[in-house]
This record gives sequence, C-alpha cells and structure tokens, in this order.
Amino acid sequence: MSIQRQTLREQIETEIMERVGAGDFDMGSAINEVALSVELGVSRTPLREALISLTQQGVIDRESGKGFRWAPVSAADFAEMVQIIAALESLAVSLTAPEALAKIAPELLAQARGFTDSIGSSAELDLHDDQFHELLLSGNPNRRLAESIASMKLALRRYERLLVSSTDLIERSASEHEAIATALLAGDVPAAVAALSANWNNGTNRLIEVAEAKRPA
Repeated sequence: MSIQRQTLREQIETEIMERVGAGDFDMGSAINEVALSVELGVSRTPLREALISLTQQGVIDRESGKGFRWAPVSAADFAEMVQIIAALESLAVSLTAPEALAKIAPELLAQARGFTDSIGSSAELDLHDDQFHELLLSGNPNRRLAESIASMKLALRRYERLLVSSTDLIERSASEHEAIATALLAGDVPAAVAALSANWNNGTNRLIEVAEAKRPA
C-alpha cells in the first residue's frame, strides 16, 4: 500500500477547490489574502504558494501590483480544454498496439455495460470516466503523452468544479463508452477514436447544460 502525504500547500489547494466547487467564492472578484488566511487558519506564506499554484492551473488570475483574483468561469474555455484532451486521448489510442487494444476491449465493454444510463452526481461520473479512460489508455507507449494527458485532466477536473459542484446531478450515457469498446472488439480503431471524441464532446455539453441551468436568471 502506498501512503501519500500532501504538503501544506497541497492541503490548502484542496480546501480551496472544495470551497470553489461548493460556490463559496464569488468568481471574478479580488482575493483578500489576509481574510482568506484567517478563514482557512493558515499563514500567508503557504496560502500564497497555493494561490500561485492555482494561478498556473487557471483557477486564479494574478495581476501585477494588484494581487490575486478568482478567475471568471467560461464554458467556452472549458469546451476548448476538452477538445485538447479528446485529441490527446485519440492520439494515445491510435499509438497503442492493436493487440493491446484487443486485450482490454472485453473489460472495457463490461465496464460500459455495468454503467447503465441514469442520472448521477458529478463526482460519481468523474470516478467512472476516469476508470474507463485509464484502462483505455493503459497500453499507450508514449510516456510524455501520458504525462500530458494526466496533467491536462487534473486541470480539467478542477476547472470543471468551477462550473458544477461534485454533488450536481448529470445525465450519463452508457452507450458512448459501449461504442468505444465495441469498435475495439471489432478491431476498428478509427471508429473507436471517433466514438471517444463523441463521448468527450457529448459529456461536455451535458455538463454545460447543468452549469447554465444553475445560473441565476
């Protein structure tokens, strides 16, 4: 069993993102570092380190001489990020040896069929999606590509929580994952890649619909 320990900065980041997802902060407004450090019960040094890290992830904006500001949330920005990840994952699948894809196809299909159409929380869907896509990309031979995908996905999940909370209910479609697995079983990698892209795009549209419905009229 591996034991992972978070640094204080990482703990602060996690707490801030939990509160962002819960809607505790007014996105687009300036950040009062003194008040936030008191609220979180930490000193300003690790708080500032966390804010700088979140700036690099696009969660926070930093203005020279003016401090930090919560980055405004844009559905268009989120959609563009998804397009990049979809392209990277498609490349990873295309680079994977056909025999490796054929080997994991039955398990992918079993996962897809075990994930029936319904409504689930954002956190629940993220967990299933991450498991499915992790298996799908498990045979990718390009280490740097894998690292890029992992980094982009971490930023995507955090950005996603700026749009919806982990408890928001979102529609899910088992058929999209099933289409990917079925194409791989048939040895049709281009069809699997097309289904993968459709899965990302459709999932994005469903999430944005929930985010838009939450916005005040």
